[in-house]
Amino acid sequence: MTRWAVLGTGMISHQFVPDLQSVFGDDSVIVVWGRDEARTSVFAERHGIAASTTDLTEVLRRDDVDAVYIATPIASHAAIAIEAIAAGKHVLIEKPMGSSAAEIVQIFDAAEAAGVFAMEAMWMKFNPLHVDLVQRVKVGLTGEPRSISATFGMPTPPNGRAWTVERGDSAVLDRGIYAVTLAQWVLGEPVAVDASGVVEDGTDVEARATLTFTNGARADVACSAIGFLDQSATINGTLGWITIEPMFWAGTTARVHAGSVEAIMHSPERVVRPREGSGFQPMLGSVADALAAGERQVARHDRAATLAVARTLDVIREQVFDSNRDHEIGG
Repeated sequence: MTRWAVLGTGMISHQFVPDLQSVFGDDSVIVVWGRDEARTSVFAERHGIAASTTDLTEVLRRDDVDAVYIATPIASHAAIAIEAIAAGKHVLIEKPMGSSAAEIVQIFDAAEAAGVFAMEAMWMKFNPLHVDLVQRVKVGLTGEPRSISATFGMPTPPNGRAWTVERGDSAVLDRGIYAVTLAQWVLGEPVAVDASGVVEDGTDVEARATLTFTNGARADVACSAIGFLDQSATINGTLGWITIEPMFWAGTTARVHAGSVEAIMHSPERVVRPREGSGFQPMLGSVADALAAGERQVARHDRAATLAVARTLDVIREQVFDSNRDHEIGG
């Protein structure tokens, strides 16, 4: 049994831990770490975890911890991951794996040198619905893919935590990553990116981008932390199209307009793939299989796929910040 430490006590960890325990065993989470002692203790009690601590060094020194799940603020992902890898631990890092492609390279290089497993926890790549739909596209059901549209936007609640540069908050990294991941899963890495957006207090809080691919196909993606956007996605081809219903990145239902004139125009196939647990179980099953086999990556979301998306996110963010600087200069 792989024995885990969970680093971070936010909402995502509350959703993640029951799935981790379901896949790896009820006693697989050995310890939880957080910055607030009371909150960390409550988290451990809620999830039946024997130990909690605010001392990260203590966690990484434990001989009974084989792997760590990192769900801390984005700005801390790389430093914590590299420290864990140096301690000989496998790492599963909540998306985005790092704040930039350069940081992600450092993590993968460190893991390769240490001979440990490293992966970005991009659960959408393992969601049964998405795996089914992308496979249908790749075998030609909707013809040649010509365009993709995907948006994810919702404002931060009035009583919610303010987004900050120090934490590495970013609409592009937190939300846009799903739209870009879907586009590149189907179309590959873009050859051109055209993006703009909104920056507030040094943080990108909204972005829109058009990605262009080698065959002229395109993806229109958008994300926001200041307003709502339609949260569905479409994959459009020469023989039909697929609509993934909201919320597209965590969806269980889609409509496939392909295969016949009737299906295209009047009666699309409704595809339903129920969520397993909180949705992380399929990904964690792949992680478990890889660790059991002594593998250091999972093919479906390996170093190459992770970095290809990260490079695109880098360009989008650079253009968003540039467009805001240009606006400031022009008045």
